Formats: sequence, C-alpha cells, structure tokens
Amino acid sequence: MLETPQGRPQRAAFSSGPCAKPPTWTAQQLPLDSLGRSHRSKIGKARLQEAIDKTRAVLQVPDDYLIGIVPGSDTGAFEMAMWTMLGAAPVTLTAWESFGKGWVTDAVKQLKLDADLLDAGYGALPDLSKINPANDVVFTWNGTTSGVKVPNGDWISDDRTGLTFCDATSAAFAMELPWHKLDVTTYSWQKVLGGEAAHGVLILSPRAVERLESYTPPWPLPKIFRLTKGGKLIDGIFKGATINTPSLLCVEDYIFSLDWAASLGGLDALIARSEASLAVIEAWVEKTDWVDFLAEDKATRSNTSVCLKVVDETVATWAAETQAALPKRMSSMLEERDVAYDINGYRDAPPGLRIWCGATVDTSDVEALLPWLDWAFEAAKADLS
Repeated sequence: MLETPQGRPQRAAFSSGPCAKPPTWTAQQLPLDSLGRSHRSKIGKARLQEAIDKTRAVLQVPDDYLIGIVPGSDTGAFEMAMWTMLGAAPVTLTAWESFGKGWVTDAVKQLKLDADLLDAGYGALPDLSKINPANDVVFTWNGTTSGVKVPNGDWISDDRTGLTFCDATSAAFAMELPWHKLDVTTYSWQKVLGGEAAHGVLILSPRAVERLESYTPPWPLPKIFRLTKGGKLIDGIFKGATINTPSLLCVEDYIFSLDWAASLGGLDALIARSEASLAVIEAWVEKTDWVDFLAEDKATRSNTSVCLKVVDETVATWAAETQAALPKRMSSMLEERDVAYDINGYRDAPPGLRIWCGATVDTSDVEALLPWLDWAFEAAKADLS
C-alpha cells in the first residue's frame, strides 16, 4: 500500500464543466454597476458588446465573422444553429462521444433529416476524409466525454460548398481553431475560461449568414431560436441585443476571464497552459502501468478533457460491475479528502477518470494530483479485491 501523499493541489477543481475559475479570480473583483440594470440599458448593452469585442480579440476571430451571446449554454447555441440552417443541403453527421451522438439524435429524430453518419467508438475518430465537401458537416472539435479531438482542420475542404457546424465548447480558448474552415462555431464560456453556466456563444461566418438569409427551414422555430426576421439577419443579436435576458453578473464574470486571458498573452498563452498540464499527465502515464489514455492516437489526445482508463492486469480479470466501481471509488476517496473534485468519467463513457486541464487549471495542481491518483488506485483496488 502506498503512503498517503503529503502535498495536495491548492485548488481541487478538476471538473470538466463548469470548470475551475481563473486562478486570480475573486467575486469582489467583479464590477457591479451593470447589475440590477436592464440588459437593454446603455450600460447593459455596452457590457455585452465589450464581452463580444474581447472575445473576438482573444480568440482571433476574423472581423467579418459575427459573434452573439445566446441562451442555453453551448447546447442552446448549437441547437439554434442546427434548427435554423440544416436542411438546405445534404448533411454528414459525425459522432465519437456522447455530445456528438446527441446532435445525431436531434438531426435525425427531431429534424427528420436523411443524413450520412460517420461514427466511431470512444477513443477513436471516424474517417473524416470520407466527408463530401458538398455536404453540411456537424462535428465536435473536442470530444469532452471521450478525450478525443480532431488534430486540425486539414480534412475540411477549402472548396466546400456545404457549411461546417463545429461544437467547440471544450476546445475554444485552448486549441487552435482555423476560422477559415469553420462556418458555425459554438461554445460555452463555462469551459476553458471557467465562466458561469447557462450562456452560449454563437460565431457565424459570412457563408453561414448567407444561409440564414436565403433559407427558410420547413419546421416551426421557437422564438428563442429565431435569428432572422423577414429574410434578414437580426443583427442586433451580434451587437449586444440578446434574444432573451442574459445574466449581467455572468457577463461581468466572463469579461473578467477574458481580461485575465489577455493579461497572460492571449490565446497562445492559454493553449500553452493547457498543453503543459497534459504533458505532465503524459509523462506520468508513460511510467505508470495501471493507467492509459482513452484516446487511441496521441495526435487526437485532448489537452482539456483528459480521459483515462484503467489497464491493470488484475483489474481486467474482475467482473464488469466491479471494474466500473473502481474509478468511482477513487473519485470518491479523493473528493472526501479535498484533493480532486468531479473527476469520475462521464456517465455514458467507458469507466475511467476525466481530469480537466483547461487554461484555468494550474499545472502545479495537476502535478500535485498525480501521486494521489496512484494512492487512490491502490486503496480502491484493495477495497474491491
């Protein structure tokens, strides 16, 4: 039995969403002037516009792309895009983890689209080279529940006539996004920037705007999804006039995180922080025989939602229920000791651990966590044997 580690992470928040706040964050630092004011007041609209402008600067979004703050977190943003734009062209749906599978279900069973499907099991990517560039394509940049990401956008044709619909919720601010390849991009600021939940961000290319203004879907649209009126884009949505009432406290919190990101050096610095934490885990996995990455290919290994599986030979002989109980027991042990919160794998994913390594997590905390993972494995294994 391993000795109990002496040190511990200074911050035990390793949840994959909502994620850890920026390390310098305190509630007392948030401006309060906009609170209790209408989001349509001068100050309310100004703060929403500031959030949009700073998003563009940090994410390096092209000037001719539109950025809007919408309800319903990333799910709301992505559903809004699917319901308003899909159906105008053939569509290819991709899935290699639970959220991608959710988009498949919505497109096929709710929108009744006759779509091509490219899927793969947890840990792998489908063959993206099979995608017809004439088709719209729906995909997640980073599989939050599988720890598998697309390594780049090279598989997306520059000569495509279809639109790309990219769910980038655990990729934005931690991975390079090739904007010239992306037409519809969504994310939630609760992920890599550690913002509060319930708001989504929708980013549209000029091609996506053209689709919105030239296509009327055959199904009814609830008010909360409507992006056009009379065949024209409701451009106020992308200038701080939101579809429904946002939380200005959450907006202030998001602006704080954007300012923090800018103070570090912007996108490159955020990516570097995330990749440094992944590198620490990679070095540990290399020398640790009971654990491996769920992602089968290093090139597709996520640097934010790092998903691990137990590969111990003894555990492999256990009944499936007991194997599944092991990471749950480990997670509980570590949470009880305030070492790591919320690191059990996603409920629909294979049993394992999921450690958030987005930019708001300090690499030193990841380093401090690793001896505890070894300790928890030995302790949980002994309990369940």
